[in-house]
Amino acid sequence: MTSAHALTPTARSGDPEQYTVGVDFGTLSGRAVVVRIRDGQELASAVHTYRHAVMDRHLPHGGARLPPDWALQHPEDWRDVLRRAVPEAVAAAGIDPAAVIGIATDFTACTVLPTLADGTPLAETELAGRPHAWPKLWKHHAAQPYADRINELAHARGEKWISRYGGRISAEWQFAKALQVLEEDPLVYDTCARWIEAADWIVWQLTGSESRNACTAGYKGIHQDGAYPSEEYLAGLNPRFADFARTRLAFPLSALGSRVGPLSTEAAAWTGLRPGIAVAAGNVDAHVTAAAARAVEDGQLLAVMGTSTCHIVNAPVLADVPGICGVVNGGIVEGAYGYEAGQSAVGDVFAWVLDQGVPPEYLTEAAGRDEDLHTLLTRKAAGQPVGGHGLVALDWLGGNRSVLVDHRLSGVIAGLTLATRPEDVYRALLEATAFGTRVIVEALETGGVPVREFIVAGGLARNGLLMQIYSDVLRRSVSLAASDQAPALGSAIHAAVAAGAYSDVRAAGAAMGRRLPAVYTPDASRADAYDALYAEYRLLHDRFGTDGQLHRLRRIRDTTRTAN
Repeated sequence: MTSAHALTPTARSGDPEQYTVGVDFGTLSGRAVVVRIRDGQELASAVHTYRHAVMDRHLPHGGARLPPDWALQHPEDWRDVLRRAVPEAVAAAGIDPAAVIGIATDFTACTVLPTLADGTPLAETELAGRPHAWPKLWKHHAAQPYADRINELAHARGEKWISRYGGRISAEWQFAKALQVLEEDPLVYDTCARWIEAADWIVWQLTGSESRNACTAGYKGIHQDGAYPSEEYLAGLNPRFADFARTRLAFPLSALGSRVGPLSTEAAAWTGLRPGIAVAAGNVDAHVTAAAARAVEDGQLLAVMGTSTCHIVNAPVLADVPGICGVVNGGIVEGAYGYEAGQSAVGDVFAWVLDQGVPPEYLTEAAGRDEDLHTLLTRKAAGQPVGGHGLVALDWLGGNRSVLVDHRLSGVIAGLTLATRPEDVYRALLEATAFGTRVIVEALETGGVPVREFIVAGGLARNGLLMQIYSDVLRRSVSLAASDQAPALGSAIHAAVAAGAYSDVRAAGAAMGRRLPAVYTPDASRADAYDALYAEYRLLHDRFGTDGQLHRLRRIRDTTRTAN
């Protein structure tokens, strides 16, 4: 399903302006936005919902059943975004497609897939019946045992790069997922000629030529100081893994905002754009958003909040910060060290409350007020004083990305009684994600990376209660990205640089990006109350994060499901 709408009055015929198109590939849909280069004005956007969504139970068309913690996607859904959302956005903008001079894309990371040498996904070959042939979405967490081995060996050998990733490589990242493929389905691994981020694969579809971007290679591919982990190290994981980086990853890296090729004739036919226009290097959704929100200066922490949250911040120094996702020189913009952290489930946590069901009277009330359930629960929760629900929760329903880096952890809600209502649980989980972000901010600052401004982008920024909770919990003002489609706008900004309209991403962001400063400010009395709740959160965090109980419960669940 695709929907498009104009965001400004349509352009006049013969308009001399130039435009770029930014395409943001999310977890459930892809969206395209048409942007005026001169000032970043968004003319129109279109959203295409993935037909196959997230495959976490079985392969398409009644295919193989998937084990716990799997999450796959269908590459044809991504092509459909190019075929449908891009031309519909351009049509809704009312511009001459010839006025578009560049296109750029961003993707969820680490979403990664095995392909043949020509870029054909193995999911589109005779191996389609094998689950490991399919693209693994960022929230595929079944590679945790392989991540554990990667980390143990790295520390045992004193690998320098492990400190750049907070001391632990995540189960979400490239190497853990690839090692899982090798050991669980050697045939798929042997057939895999290229192991590639979807961020780079979609650019391959646009240009017809392979490219690799510096952002995903650095944060998700353990590329540090010009190299991947050594073959000696990789052989220690599995002798057949020794040449993995050299044979399946290695490729010249493209700087962010650089032009990696012209739009191919085939892709021009898909998108309705002119062949030969600039195609920018691929990028991660959160990292392109920094330019759209004017959050590229040192100390501006940007939280891109959707199904999950990615936190990124620039600093002038290289520091070892325990539990972060990674630090990459030039990983966000050139000339700064870009730090990344994150929470694996945020919007997904809130949706979980709705998915479990609410009382019939809530459904009736929502229908009578023409509200969706999120709005209903937010309204009911907003009337509570801080701590009035008597609950504290751990936001680990999707595992913990930062700072514990452990996807075998699971959620906890403490304080439930027979009087607990759905809005109580909902608010406690809103607060839990804010507490998780506070853990990350404190880890950065303790590690030597100052945070001077907190900026939010993404769909969850529209929830005023959630934003106020974050402001109170963090004791900081919360600024907002002005665009509702900030990742797509960020990609359009990178496309403008690739097309030569601006000298670099900083200059383009200054002209085309915008943020709304200090939209939410902390209330001292609520902040004091949240300090007390946060202390309880930390007690739960430190106990359940380390004592192994949640691991044991996960193991019991997985063993039981496998046996049945």
